[in-house]
This record gives sequence, C-alpha cells and structure tokens, in this order.
Amino acid sequence: MYRVRQEELPFVGSSHEFVGAEQGDVGVSVFLFSGLPGKGPGPHRHPYDEIQFVREGRGVWTVNGETFEGGAGDIFVIKAGEIHSFKVIGDGPLVQVDVHMSPRFIQENL
Repeated sequence: MYRVRQEELPFVGSSHEFVGAEQGDVGVSVFLFSGLPGKGPGPHRHPYDEIQFVREGRGVWTVNGETFEGGAGDIFVIKAGEIHSFKVIGDGPLVQVDVHMSPRFIQENL
C-alpha cells in the first residue's frame, strides 16, 4: 500500500498533481483541480484518455470545437487526441478530479 496526503503533492496553477509514476508507481495520474472564476487550461490534448469528475461548481468546456456548460455531478470522458479546454464560471470555485490514463502527464498546449 502507498499513502500520500493531497497537501504533500506539488501544487501547480490551480491543481495538486498526483503523478502515478512518482506516487506508488501506478498507471494513472490525477489533477486535483480547484479553480476560481475565470481560471482553467487553454486548448490542449493528450495521447491518452482523460476522465473529469466535476465535484463542485460550474464551468464551460470546449471539446473538439463544441462548447457546453457543466457542473457538479457531471463526468466527462475525453478521448485521446481530443482538443479540449475549460474555464470556471459563476461565483465560486470549480472542483474536479481529472484522471489521466497515464503514469505521467503528457500535454500538448495548442
């Protein structure tokens, strides 16, 4: 078994970063995102699938040119190669768990 606390993980931008290869040598990596209104990544893609579990708040996503709103309870499956971005909207933070199906983050910013 391997154990780590969220506050022990690196914090970059608006996310704590769980890199599977460095944290228990597992095959997934996770962004624990907590962003304020207006925050969020610009267009990018990954060579693997990503699953986003929205826990709190609201955001607006663009995936392969389609823009839509989402919020707490939504689960988005973003397939390898799909160009995507999101921004926090509303008055409060957006909290989500973004599971990357890779032991390391690989991101091409566009």
